[in-house]
Amino acid sequence: MLDIAPDYESLGIDPAWDTAVPDWQARILEGRSLIPDLPLFEDVAEKALRIFKRLKVPDLPGTPTFGEICDDWVLDFVRVIFGSYDPETKRRMLREFFLLVPKKNGKSAISAGIIVTAAIMNERPQAELLLIAPTQKIAGIAFKTARGIIALDDQLSKLFRVQTHQKQITHLVTEAVIMILSADGDVVTGSKGCYILVDETHVLGSKAKAPEIFIELRGGLKSRPEGFFLQITTQSKERPTGQFEMELQTARAVRDGELKLPMLAVMYELPREMVEAEQWRNPATWELINPNLGRSVFLEDLINDLRKAEREGPDSVALFASQHLNVEIGIGMNTGRWIGADYWVKAAKPLTLAEIMATSDVCVVGVDGGGLDDLLGLGVLGRHAETKVWQHWGKAWADRDVLSLRKSIAPELEALAKEGDLTFVDNLEDEAIPEIVQICLDLREAGLLPDEDGIGMDPEGVAKIVDALIEAGFRIEDIRAISQGYKLNAAIKSAPVKLKNGTMVHCGQRIMSWSVGNAKTEARGNAVIVTKAQSGTAKIDPLMALFNCVQLMSWNPVAANGDAVVISDDYEVA
Repeated sequence: MLDIAPDYESLGIDPAWDTAVPDWQARILEGRSLIPDLPLFEDVAEKALRIFKRLKVPDLPGTPTFGEICDDWVLDFVRVIFGSYDPETKRRMLREFFLLVPKKNGKSAISAGIIVTAAIMNERPQAELLLIAPTQKIAGIAFKTARGIIALDDQLSKLFRVQTHQKQITHLVTEAVIMILSADGDVVTGSKGCYILVDETHVLGSKAKAPEIFIELRGGLKSRPEGFFLQITTQSKERPTGQFEMELQTARAVRDGELKLPMLAVMYELPREMVEAEQWRNPATWELINPNLGRSVFLEDLINDLRKAEREGPDSVALFASQHLNVEIGIGMNTGRWIGADYWVKAAKPLTLAEIMATSDVCVVGVDGGGLDDLLGLGVLGRHAETKVWQHWGKAWADRDVLSLRKSIAPELEALAKEGDLTFVDNLEDEAIPEIVQICLDLREAGLLPDEDGIGMDPEGVAKIVDALIEAGFRIEDIRAISQGYKLNAAIKSAPVKLKNGTMVHCGQRIMSWSVGNAKTEARGNAVIVTKAQSGTAKIDPLMALFNCVQLMSWNPVAANGDAVVISDDYEVA
């Protein structure tokens, strides 16, 4: 009889090829290698390294070889990629590699050198080698680099045929083909890639079809046991989302020893506590995460770039930090951001809606949005009975059609749904509105809603919600139309003050962080407004619902008398 509960921990991975580096933080701080000791097949590793080191870099003065310009971290990485191949079994012990390294550390040139080396080492007839660049422009640069590498070597010029118009390079003996593709196009339809290199995963990984693309890329490798899948990337310019977020989390889990996979993750990033303490602002830490500092990237240039970014504002500083220091961005990346974004993260507390209801003397509700290509946002803001601190919880609903109508944000919406902050419905009126009404009923039964003006909403497009509330026994006096635009100025300006001084906190929900990061402001006379038109396709409805709450709470409401009830744990999803 088969064991229906096998020990998966012991299957699929040879313990000698465990790539976990649990001491990576100490290694980073001490400048040691991030690659663990592995039982490489030395003959293969050394052969590949000899080939890689002799290749010439076409876009540097004097066209030096990779061996002359590359530091040990690059050479060690190349040795592991190729040295994990068992020449007897024709299988590669490590199938995937993930390299996270800041800009200007030679990623593009290294990528071209590795793909050419793979074409030379390859034994499979008519193998496909894919180098996927983030844009058409960068794909052109990558092809030019690979073509230049071959042109600078007389032997390689005889071994390969370059097809410039197709961005392809063919090995004349094995007929293996290097294909330079762009993430802008349909890059992998019918892919049979044997060696796959993705440059700047955060670009391809943020696309709506990225999950399908990565499944197809990996699927092609299953019948090619000698192949590998290599990702070389910087951090995302925005908050990691979609497939890139999943790839990043997987790589960290493997590195930290939380997940066993035939994968090596080499990640040049500072320990989390150093990032949270903003120690990345100290130039003394930059050499820890820029392994090519002094070779292809220089300290004085980075210092000047940071000075310029600080003068331009927080958005530019965040962009500098993500691209040159691999600092993961949370919120506040957009030009013209809502100033509350600067204080949002630090105002997060481990709260649930149930806890807010249990500790508040009064609660108000805000509602916003609700079209087929929109979100229906809900906010509950409670005032703590003792400290008087305002406590916020939010949620949203969306018609499933939004995934096809707003493809650019579909990966983030799906991630929000997994977090429990967003619910997809087939019919907003039949599924979302009843849930909103029930939350309002729970608040009323707990005696937490004010005698009047306890529920605030944008007067546009909310007739169905108002009808449902009236049908549930609410009075028209309980519902307040909150004027939008410049009339919401007081809430937009007062919320950041309360976030900064600690008199307003929130549950730290991903949907709110995303909405806050999406918000853009516009000056109208003496007022500051946050509008959907300014924020584009990115959604801010949950934030607008919060502003409606802030407006109501600023009127210092008093709760109606109600019988005390036991608060359900149904709201623990927060």
